[in-house]
Amino acid sequence: MTSLALPSPAKLNLFLHITGQREDGYHELQTVFQFIDVADHMHFSVTDSDSLISLSPEIPGVPFEHNLIVKAARLLEPYRSNNTGIHIEIDKCLPMGGGIGGGSSNAATTLLALNQLWQCHLPLETLAALGKQLGADVPIFVFGHSAFAEGIGEKLSKVEPETPFYLLLKPNCEVPTGQIFTDKYLTRDTPAIRISHALKLEGHNDCLEVVRRLYSEVDEAFLWLQQFGDAKLTGTGACLFLAFDSIDEANRVKAAVPDKWQAWVCRGCNTSPTHNALNQWIASQHTEC
Repeated sequence: MTSLALPSPAKLNLFLHITGQREDGYHELQTVFQFIDVADHMHFSVTDSDSLISLSPEIPGVPFEHNLIVKAARLLEPYRSNNTGIHIEIDKCLPMGGGIGGGSSNAATTLLALNQLWQCHLPLETLAALGKQLGADVPIFVFGHSAFAEGIGEKLSKVEPETPFYLLLKPNCEVPTGQIFTDKYLTRDTPAIRISHALKLEGHNDCLEVVRRLYSEVDEAFLWLQQFGDAKLTGTGACLFLAFDSIDEANRVKAAVPDKWQAWVCRGCNTSPTHNALNQWIASQHTEC
């Protein structure tokens, strides 16, 4: 148990309703989270250096101690059963500021990996509670299953939405979540719906019009993608997505995407690729023993 490689996938918000705002400023919401098979790739190696955490490459613009990967590792240090350090390598594919949860996914993947390599023996519920300190989206990646979320995103119910192919589109901009949630024009009174309605995807994203107004790049990309179907914004953006029944249809539209935008064809996943890979690794460790 000296090394472990795991994918760290993105997520989509299949819809995002903001149903109210609490006195503490947090927003009440409803959403369905689903994973996609576009991912960063992370490799974790145990080192002999006690309490030493290293990361390569460092992410430009993100100080080492502010990186969610490092923060996640620090949270697990007190639970180690062995006095070892960790070296983490990341092959970054997921764009920042895209609303697809890349940073939260990296943090959750770190918690899951180090729980094994450091032999912390913590249940998912404890890892999720630790992860919540780093961001509201971290628990969904820790639990690793598509979910209907309520409250401020912490109340999760497992769901099994359809798993179509998606075209994921990233305009050439980053959208800060805080800016959107504090915008005076953001709708905060969408009526709550039931899970049965959520699974029929009878929803929208309350952030879309605000993001389109503030970011002309998102507005342009949305109008372009909308000509092919029901284009949607994930999270607070900037990424947009469109569902397809076949990968050929998705690839046909991807081929027409202007060069100034990033685009991926991917598949919806109701079980996180991180958990699939981790379960295979655990099984292989037991076989070797």
